[in-house]
Amino acid sequence: MKTDAQLQQDVTAELKYEPSIHAAQIGVEVKNGIVTLAGQVGSYVEKWNAERAAQRVNGVKALTIELKVKLPNDGKRTDADIAESATHILAWTSSLPEKAVKVMVEGGWLTLSGDVEWQFQRQDAADSVRHLAGVVGVSNQIGIKPSVSATVVKSDIEGALKRRATADAKTISVEVKGHDVTLSGTVHSWAERDLATRSAWGSAGVRNVVDNMNLVY
Repeated sequence: MKTDAQLQQDVTAELKYEPSIHAAQIGVEVKNGIVTLAGQVGSYVEKWNAERAAQRVNGVKALTIELKVKLPNDGKRTDADIAESATHILAWTSSLPEKAVKVMVEGGWLTLSGDVEWQFQRQDAADSVRHLAGVVGVSNQIGIKPSVSATVVKSDIEGALKRRATADAKTISVEVKGHDVTLSGTVHSWAERDLATRSAWGSAGVRNVVDNMNLVY
């Protein structure tokens, strides 16, 4: 198991390795395996990439974000401009049904709402607007319409886990209530944890995934 000092070094190195991040502006603190990122970044995308970079480091138990987005003067836009751009780009996103996603912008913070049928559509919507100039944050409140029975959802998830992570499928328990899925058991890395949750979201009709899995190195 890594010490806090080793984790700090590894997270710092991963931030420096990511070309989209100005690592010198981000401070890294670690206590009992919990990593805190603090400082100032020039865009929401940079903040998002910093979070993902830290999560890639083996040994990180949890992540606390204290990063502030400070846009350069030439990067600031009105909320109306951002909303118009977001509406257009969502309309051009081929995976999304027409007019399925609604947009609200306040102080540069963009909120997505509406309903889609699949988690990948929900994710595509957020991915398509994350890089827009002037955005300081994105809240994805898009819901997922129910389309299959709980029995089918449970079968789909368990089948996906067995196909993609045979060794770990036996240690992960799947519970379905309505269209809410709870995953419990143990995984051995962030990658395995992400695989399990993505497998759960990959089943049609899933509206919520609760991650109760334990990360054991």
